[in-house]
Amino acid sequence: MEKETHILVIPYPIQGHINPMLQFSKRLASKGPRVTLLITSSISKSKQALQHTSVNVDTISDGSEEGETVESLIANLDRFRLTVSQSLSEFIQKQNLFKHPSCFIVYDCILPWVLNVAREHGLDGAPFFTQSCAVNAIYYHLHRGAMRLPFEEPTVSLPSFPPLETSDLPSVIYRTGSYPALLDLALQQFSNIQQPNWLFFSTFNELEPETQMIEPTCISFLCRTKAL
Repeated sequence: MEKETHILVIPYPIQGHINPMLQFSKRLASKGPRVTLLITSSISKSKQALQHTSVNVDTISDGSEEGETVESLIANLDRFRLTVSQSLSEFIQKQNLFKHPSCFIVYDCILPWVLNVAREHGLDGAPFFTQSCAVNAIYYHLHRGAMRLPFEEPTVSLPSFPPLETSDLPSVIYRTGSYPALLDLALQQFSNIQQPNWLFFSTFNELEPETQMIEPTCISFLCRTKAL
C-alpha cells in the first residue's frame, strides 16, 4: 500500500477494545498506509499516551463534553450512536479537504452502524472483532437461533464445537436475563454482517489451539471474508 492510502480505525472507547485495535493499527501502518486511530472525547485524556506510535491519533465528539447524565445503558448507547455518527461524518468531510482524505474505515464490531456512515460518504469499511473467534461464533449461533434461551439442557451442542456446559458460555448468555442490554449489544454486532466485504479478527493460533476445528467455521459463516 502507498502512503496516500488513509485508513481510519475507530474503537469503542473502553480499554479492552482500544488495545487490540491499536495493535492492529500499528500492524496495518507497518504495511505502508497512513492510519489514524479515531478516539472519542470521553477518553481524550488518553490521547497523549497514544501519540508515540506509528499511528496518527485524532478525536471526535461522543457527547461527553456536555457532562455526565444519569441514564440507562441503552439510552447511553443510543446517544453515543447519534453523536458519533454526526461527528464522524463531519470528520470525513473535513478530511476530504486535505492531502490524504480517508478511503476506508475499520470499525469496532459493536459499532456496525459505522458502515452506513462510511458508505454515505463513498467509503468502504469493515468490522474488527476484538474477541476470539470462538466467542464470536457462540454469539453468532445465538443470533441465528442455533441456541435458545433459557437453556433446557445442561450442555449445548454447536457446529464445530465440542459439547459445552452452559457455564462455559459468556456470562451474558448463561446467566439468562442478567445483562439484557449487554447481550443485545453483543448480538447487534451481527445485524449487518452480510454487508461488509472484509472481516477482521483479533486471534492467533496460540490463543485458539483448536483453530482447525473452530476458526474455519467462524470464517465461513461470517461470509465473504477477504484479506485487505
